[in-house]
Amino acid sequence: MIRKTNNYLYKLLLYVIMQIKSVFDNGEKIPVKYTTDGVNVNPPLEITDIPNGAKTIVLIVDDPDAQRVVGYTWVHWIRYNIPVYEDNLKIEENSLPGIEGLSTYKYEKYGGPNPPKGSGIHRYYFKIYALNSNLNLKMGTNLKELEKAMEEHIIDKAELIGIYGRD
Repeated sequence: MIRKTNNYLYKLLLYVIMQIKSVFDNGEKIPVKYTTDGVNVNPPLEITDIPNGAKTIVLIVDDPDAQRVVGYTWVHWIRYNIPVYEDNLKIEENSLPGIEGLSTYKYEKYGGPNPPKGSGIHRYYFKIYALNSNLNLKMGTNLKELEKAMEEHIIDKAELIGIYGRD
């Protein structure tokens, strides 16, 4: 008789987890170049182990620590319908892949870390979602509309957290 194994553990052992990497490691300081104190361009990102069946990638960069200053999470960058051709993807520095969404800055491009002086260290979440389809959204879509449209299409996700603060 064949013994059944725990289905979850079996899938976990076979499952490769999508990852996101950049010029800073998880939990490390974002280089000044990629902030409003520097050149304010997006850092290069490398997404690996994108699952089979993924058609597009969504990228959201936000700062939940802004809540202690402005009362809500600050959205720094939204990109969606970034096409997937292989199991890895490189987003180059200062590039605009896919379609632009609307940030809290009220523009459709990368807005680097810009924490108010004296507000401490802020965490910046670079969130990647692999979707099984394109999203039928207009350029300039806000985060709420994007999250609603993608909720039934997410097949994997990953995140990288960078930190930045001013004394």
